[in-house]
Amino acid sequence: MAIDFTLTAYQKRLQRIAREFANDILRPLVRAADEDPDPQHAFLATKSAYIESYKLGFATGFIPREYGGGGISNVDLQVVVEELTAVDPGFATILLVNGLALMPLVWFGSEAQKQKWLRPATSDPRGEYLAGWTVSEAAGAPGGTANFDGAAAFPAGISLTATHDAKNGEYILNGRKFWPCNAGGWDLRGADVNVCIVRTSPGAEGSKGLSAIIVPRSATGVRYEQPISKLGHRLSQNNSIIFEDCRIAEENAFAIGDGDLVINKAFTWSAPVAAIASVGVARSAYEYALKWAKTYTGGGDKPIIHHQAVAYTLAEVAMKVEAGRAFAWKAAHYHDMNNANGHAIGPMAKVFCSELLFGAVFQAMKAVGVNALDRANPLERYLREAAVFPLYDAGNIGMQMRKICTVMADPDFDPRAIARSAPTPFDKIARPVKVKQAAKT
Repeated sequence: MAIDFTLTAYQKRLQRIAREFANDILRPLVRAADEDPDPQHAFLATKSAYIESYKLGFATGFIPREYGGGGISNVDLQVVVEELTAVDPGFATILLVNGLALMPLVWFGSEAQKQKWLRPATSDPRGEYLAGWTVSEAAGAPGGTANFDGAAAFPAGISLTATHDAKNGEYILNGRKFWPCNAGGWDLRGADVNVCIVRTSPGAEGSKGLSAIIVPRSATGVRYEQPISKLGHRLSQNNSIIFEDCRIAEENAFAIGDGDLVINKAFTWSAPVAAIASVGVARSAYEYALKWAKTYTGGGDKPIIHHQAVAYTLAEVAMKVEAGRAFAWKAAHYHDMNNANGHAIGPMAKVFCSELLFGAVFQAMKAVGVNALDRANPLERYLREAAVFPLYDAGNIGMQMRKICTVMADPDFDPRAIARSAPTPFDKIARPVKVKQAAKT
């Protein structure tokens, strides 16, 4: 069949392994870690589960096989992520961010850089390897990251500068990052690598002056502050990082002047993953509320599922879960066909599913009633987790919606292209280009 939603035998095996891991190894850690007031302690509580997930290939499975990864497809990744996020999306984010950090090397790095940095990521005998995706910056005036590719020069947009010291063959980094995930590592002395977006040309606009650079754990001149205490996704670590004359070998830099393309493609790749993560949380809220409604009577003589208002409410949640999964799978399939260049459909899926999620969880809470507020039940946690999704992973109104609208605005955009999985590539300034032009580059 040209269109088939049936999982292959391999995908069913992935699903079973991911589900068993999530329920047997991850789930017992979640409640205590989520309730720990110290965000670093919460993150550290996941370490044993992370090591097991690394052994199963979940931490680097998206890396191509030629560099030691699993080489799994984007659709395969969907199957795994839904099972993990149904138990805890914060933990799954730790794994996702490894991809955000390392996949840019796959797309933009030299062969020497791939061999040097990807192989250690996929062959850590400890099973502890972490990569940080170090892009976001602190709010301010100017400040933040949403307008990273805007026309303004430093200090707007990306303000972490990397001054080239050609004499010594180094870049000197100065500035601050805020919100990067995994960046502090297990001991707040740094992840194994941090892939940083830096401003290498302070006088140039964001679409011309940005680059990517690999900061190894051994680098000096970097200070990792205590992680941010967050409303949701409490098992993942988000850092504040200070760079003070941090010297990095120039051979660690890549995509010089094309850091904007790195950001765009990385967050395009992660968008379907965030979409299916939303589905995972919505699924758990729905299943909990459905089980509740089939056993709880509300003081009546029969379970509340037999009351039309409750049944209709849960039916709507079920429809949202199924619609979200189909959209996420479609976006992942598109990425498999188009080298993760779904700059419209990826963000569409992420925005649609993440905006759908909050309402779905709240509907499930209404079906359960006041008992949904009891923290002994999981629905309040699902609501906190749901609040994260529209705000993280490039933010729905920060970057993702803008990419969708940019594709649509191009005079040559075919509104039926996505339906037939036809390419909709971007050019240098994050505007779509004609397919015939993209084929020449």
